[in-house]
Amino acid sequence: MSEYKNLLDDPEVLRELIMDHYKYPHNHVLKEGAGYKKIHMASASCIDDITVQADIENGIIKDINFAGIGCTISTASTSMMTDLLVGKTIAEAKDIVDNYFRMVNAEAYDADKLDEAVAMKNVWRQANRINCATIGWRAMRQMIEESEGSHE
Repeated sequence: MSEYKNLLDDPEVLRELIMDHYKYPHNHVLKEGAGYKKIHMASASCIDDITVQADIENGIIKDINFAGIGCTISTASTSMMTDLLVGKTIAEAKDIVDNYFRMVNAEAYDADKLDEAVAMKNVWRQANRINCATIGWRAMRQMIEESEGSHE
């Protein structure tokens, strides 16, 4: 992990990760199914207009997908999020999402919990990009919170 961590300090590696997730986004297709909840998110200041869907069963995130139009940052960050959160419990996902929001807001965070999503660690330097970097994550946070409410 330490070799991987060192790579994530290389600006070129971070750019490549972002561009790879933008050009070839993971889970970039909405699926049909009764278990899926969807949230539509649109930005007033960017082209971002996406729908995020998740299948959360018995407190575990079974699947996450998204579709729509997004800038490089929103597409890449949402793609990374789908990889990171599938298979996690609600508690694990909340912790990861909270860490991600701390990172993009230039607060202390645990990079080990974010895997490739640490590629967005410098987004706080361009405040107008924070919305782009969090649009998919905000949708997922809302679905997690709604899921918690239905299991209490």
